[in-house]
Amino acid sequence: MKAKLRQAWESRAPRERVVIAILAALTGAALYFWLVQAGGQAHTRLQASVVTLRAQAATLEQQAVELERLRATPVPPASPTDLRTLVEGQVDASGLTDTLTKMDAADANQVVVAFGPVEFAAWLNWVASLKSQHVRLSACRIEAQPAPGMVSVTATLLRASHR
Repeated sequence: MKAKLRQAWESRAPRERVVIAILAALTGAALYFWLVQAGGQAHTRLQASVVTLRAQAATLEQQAVELERLRATPVPPASPTDLRTLVEGQVDASGLTDTLTKMDAADANQVVVAFGPVEFAAWLNWVASLKSQHVRLSACRIEAQPAPGMVSVTATLLRASHR
């Protein structure tokens, strides 16, 4: 192969060799210029990404510090009252008494509640308030009602330490 290339090169007239060499040099220079240009554009894009990533890293650092602070906070003890009494108190406190249609206690640590048409946001706030009392949602069925934002809910609640 090398011999064939040498033979093809030597078979060219000196003027053709000069033209080919100049074209090869121009092509090489154009490719080099294109490579430098693409590298510069990539560098600019990466610099912008670095700024964004540094901001995200700072946010993650702050969140990690907050998480460690929260983990170090002692957990309040679970309420000593039975779960049905605790849930009734939370229903009354949140103003959902009118929408509560059923409450059955399977045992001291498990309660099934059913709400008629209730605002979904109010129900979510109520469930969030139960977390502070160490009560978790074990099972739930939510059905949309015809009125916007209204749902009917049947939920099983467990004391968080109960499995």
